[in-house]
Amino acid sequence: MLLLIPGPVQTRPEVKAAMAQDIAPWDRDFQAVYARIRDRIVGVAGGTPGVHATLPLQGAGHFVSEAALRTFVAPGAKVLIPMNGAYAQRMARLAREAGRVVVELKLPDTRGATAADIMPALEADPAIGTVAMVFNETGSGIVNDANGIGRALHAAGKRLVLDAVSAFGVLPFPLAEHPECDVLVFTSGKCLEGMPGIGFAVARIDRAEACAGQAGSWSLDLSDVLAHAKRSGWGSIRFTPPVQAIAAFDVALDLYEAEGGQPARRARYQANADILYDGIVGLGLTPYLAREHQGPVIVTVHQPADPRFDLMTFVDALKRRGVLISNFYNTAAPTMRIGAIGAITPDDMRRAVAAIGTALDDVLAKAA
Repeated sequence: MLLLIPGPVQTRPEVKAAMAQDIAPWDRDFQAVYARIRDRIVGVAGGTPGVHATLPLQGAGHFVSEAALRTFVAPGAKVLIPMNGAYAQRMARLAREAGRVVVELKLPDTRGATAADIMPALEADPAIGTVAMVFNETGSGIVNDANGIGRALHAAGKRLVLDAVSAFGVLPFPLAEHPECDVLVFTSGKCLEGMPGIGFAVARIDRAEACAGQAGSWSLDLSDVLAHAKRSGWGSIRFTPPVQAIAAFDVALDLYEAEGGQPARRARYQANADILYDGIVGLGLTPYLAREHQGPVIVTVHQPADPRFDLMTFVDALKRRGVLISNFYNTAAPTMRIGAIGAITPDDMRRAVAAIGTALDDVLAKAA
């Protein structure tokens, strides 16, 4: 089965094989693996050892995203969130239910946010101290200009919390160049092609220490993750982790480096997305985004206007042809979400485009 969703993604056999072992999380051999992963992630993030630290947290991306908001935004403080996608909406809910004051900046879900969007809102309300934003919005496929926004925030003396869940390892955001960024978060099962199960925050050590005690949750306090590591060692874990997923992630990082790191991974994903985008157009379908706003992670497509089309029927027909896509959408208009990431190649994507065409013909013919 060719898995074309924006995460968890299709993985290499070597990554799957690393899961087939029993591991004690406190075992010294495993602790060495865990500590090594934390160092490697700081490197992938373009961070600075001693300035930035990797703070892992068990669970899905929403867990580590909420932890970042709770840790680095004080209770009752204002946080600006550019609202141009489903995951921005989720971030706003996480912040609001944690007792933070969310200021929503409404933007279309067909283009990325820029500093020109963000800065007027901050100037209009000087009480806003932090911007929290999604780097790559997998509802539609747009990419927000995190680098440009970050530089503008630094100049204005504001802070940034960055959800890089579906961007990390592919879309560059070198932390050493962004002192305004308190933390970025991502998960193991996205662009680094590991198994799902653990989230990672890469944070400024000084900011994590300064924000100690304000999370309002022991489980979701990244400052406490840092304090535990400094007290018990970087190979130590607070609570029982998904140890097999961590072992598999170590292998995934080996494969990432062997491929050529961020530039090579992005080039492959971009080729996948380009083939998919062009193929969709060739089939007579309409991409949700104009090409200049299309990111390399997911291509979202308008559902055919034909009344015979049904998304679930189409997903099932495509699955019978060996390709699995999302069976839901979260854009303003009815769409289909097709991922371009994971252990897939341009040849795989060409096969997927052909399968999409025959599945579509089959669905429409049977409904006639």
